[in-house]
Amino acid sequence: MEISRYLSDFSHYLTLERGLSPLTAEAYTRDIGHLVEFLDDGDESTFSRDVAPSSASPRSSYAPDITEDVLHEFLASLHDLGLCASSQARMVAALRSFFHFLLAERVIDTDPTLLLETPRTARMLPDVLSVEEIDAMIAAIPPEKDESPRNRAIIEMLYGSGLRVSELCDMRISRLAPDDGVVIIEGKGAKQRIVPVSPTALNCIREYLPFRPEPKAGADDILFLNRRGGKLSRVMIFLIIRQLAEGAGIRKNVSPHTLRHSFATHLLEGGANLRAIQQMLGHQSIATTEIYIHLDSTHLRNQLLEHHPHYRNNHP
Repeated sequence: MEISRYLSDFSHYLTLERGLSPLTAEAYTRDIGHLVEFLDDGDESTFSRDVAPSSASPRSSYAPDITEDVLHEFLASLHDLGLCASSQARMVAALRSFFHFLLAERVIDTDPTLLLETPRTARMLPDVLSVEEIDAMIAAIPPEKDESPRNRAIIEMLYGSGLRVSELCDMRISRLAPDDGVVIIEGKGAKQRIVPVSPTALNCIREYLPFRPEPKAGADDILFLNRRGGKLSRVMIFLIIRQLAEGAGIRKNVSPHTLRHSFATHLLEGGANLRAIQQMLGHQSIATTEIYIHLDSTHLRNQLLEHHPHYRNNHP
């Protein structure tokens, strides 16, 4: 049976059984669709419209006929078309998930992805803001506008709790426990975690609530609303953060993720445990947390001077 017939079931498997987000399931399913195109077109993938379909004989798109060599050819074609390493790595993840699904469904007897290697991706560290720069962004919020209390609360939640922008958009009033100083956040894969909320952020939320617009239908429990009473979009929050950074005279590439990264970096510099930071950020792997954390050599040296006995005993 052709693998294209399994794409719908594969998408349901990713969301219902694997617990992946709808966006990730859509991306993985689309990636397998590119494999189908490659198999149907012969030599070339149809990632690029500039690539003409090949006249070579089409490969078989029947699942039992797809071998490791065929998948290597497919991945090589993506590299030749200039697909970046991170996109190739996601493609490998999609292939592994798909053939694992086919194996579980007994469509195939062996998994051709077992020996596929994931392309190495560069670890790009985002900029880190200093505490002074974050304070400058907050100071750049014009006090006279109705949305100003909301924007202050947004900054405090992104920096004070390290939320993802999608988590901030979906933040619910009913899941906020001011007396306990925590909020329940639903992160990637619909996984919930308890995140501390700073007293400063709680005060900003209290100041925002009287200015919160009348919510539209379905947005009653959403904390941060736009002027029309609908849920704030990711794009709108990006624009808010970028405008405040420009207003504060910050020349770095600032996004909501910059505040999340600054949250983690400042915690680690202050002596917080890396595992605790992992839990607060909602990372499944500690390796992911390490990517977000950036410490300069001066801070590391100061930590050695302060805590290591051989350094401390010889330091004036």
